[in-house]
Amino acid sequence: MVSIIILALVALFVGLRLYSVLGERTGHEQQLPRNANEARPQLARQAEVAQAAQGNVANPAAEPLDTAYLPTAGPGVRALLSADPSFDVARFLEGAQGAYRMILEAFWAGRIDEVRGFLDPEIAAAFDEAITEREAAGQRLDNRLIAVEQAIIAAANVAGKVATVTVRFEADIAAVTRDAEGHVLAGSLSDAVQTRDRWTFRRDLGSNDPNWILIETDDD
Repeated sequence: MVSIIILALVALFVGLRLYSVLGERTGHEQQLPRNANEARPQLARQAEVAQAAQGNVANPAAEPLDTAYLPTAGPGVRALLSADPSFDVARFLEGAQGAYRMILEAFWAGRIDEVRGFLDPEIAAAFDEAITEREAAGQRLDNRLIAVEQAIIAAANVAGKVATVTVRFEADIAAVTRDAEGHVLAGSLSDAVQTRDRWTFRRDLGSNDPNWILIETDDD
């Protein structure tokens, strides 16, 4: 009988020691996976989330507008975005580069009617006059737009429902002037010259027409 009591006391002592080491389960402990195969997908997902988070921090494309406009144009661009939430800076600059190439090539070829719908009447009239003078002198342009090195918004403004955006272009252009017989009067197609232009575009934000109209050209 004494032996039984001693064994019971020993068992109680061991139980109390285990309780003090392991603690009481409260119901808030982390539920471990039932096996290692369940643990692997969970750890993989955690690794993917961590890797994606690191990628977002290190990815310079997270803020694509940093090089899309000059700091002085920032307030105007933000005003435009507020007036027209659908305005996309990157898409606008892509379209502006296309317009720059298309209008220049039409002007050089003397076919301004092909792009007249994208020109303010005063700009179109100025182009018409320059083409008429060139043809009267018996000259024609054989120019090539080699590349647009940069297109950046230099200024932006919103007045009522009318937005204007000025884009600064840096481009390499090979310019040649020929006479009526095709002889070179000036320039060379093998020697491109870097040019800097500022073109200002306008759009009525209340219009269903998504096109921007060229209203001014100037040298930078």
